[in-house]
Amino acid sequence: MATKPKKKQFSGLNRLSSFQRFYIIFFSVAVLGPFIPLFIRAFSFNWFWPSILPTRWWWEQRAISRQPLGWDYIFSGPSHVGEAIFNTLFIGIVVTIICTMISLPAARVIAWERFRGKNVVEFFLLTPLVVSEIAVGLGILITFIQLGLAGSYVGIIIAHLIPTTPYMVRVLTSVFQGLSKDYEEQARVLGASSLRTLVHITMPMILPGIMAGGLFAFLISTNIFLLTFFIGQGGINTLPTMLFAKVIGGGNLDTVGAELALIVSVPGIILLIITERFLKEEVFSKGFG
Repeated sequence: MATKPKKKQFSGLNRLSSFQRFYIIFFSVAVLGPFIPLFIRAFSFNWFWPSILPTRWWWEQRAISRQPLGWDYIFSGPSHVGEAIFNTLFIGIVVTIICTMISLPAARVIAWERFRGKNVVEFFLLTPLVVSEIAVGLGILITFIQLGLAGSYVGIIIAHLIPTTPYMVRVLTSVFQGLSKDYEEQARVLGASSLRTLVHITMPMILPGIMAGGLFAFLISTNIFLLTFFIGQGGINTLPTMLFAKVIGGGNLDTVGAELALIVSVPGIILLIITERFLKEEVFSKGFG
């Protein structure tokens, strides 16, 4: 019995053209390249020009040093990194929740309703992305000082809503535009109340969009430096403000600064994995049943 010839197996990369392979490799190096020296610096103790690699690593010096170095110092109490991580996550989560509550009705009206001045409203929502952040921050700071909100969590959370809300509204507006109003109308014809229609019909279908917009809002909030620096007035530290203070204070990126930079990058990497794992294209088209 003659056996069928085996088909030659090609990997996904081999099926691409030369230009496509170059394109993928180029952008992979462009994205991952800056993390290589950062990662090396985070685990080094002495690394001076023109040495390609550190002359002494963190774990080598750690064995003979009497004081906490590198990662030991990062996770110790005097570094206040734990406090900064808590502040960053707490502010990001609260901002995401409030931003979602504000953006949902706004996006629904913009996507489904026609009213006078609609274009003006859409343009107004984009102004925080157009106007200089330092100008917005200074204006907010002056107002918040008069209101007693400067140096408080409430003030920082309100300030973070300014750049995050436009992104959330744009994402949810696109989701509502792709969702027909007929579903809600059919539910009401069958006797469902507005609340039951929202909970059982609309929310499951737009939940992927809410998750995507929430991930963007959380990521933006956890990386905001200027507004946090202005409104916090040095009393509330987050990872971006701590990293900036570390870099600007020493004039260069030492081991602790490199470690802080890696920690700041962790939320974005985690959200990228979540997006790739759960928010597939078919999920947006079908919703969560």
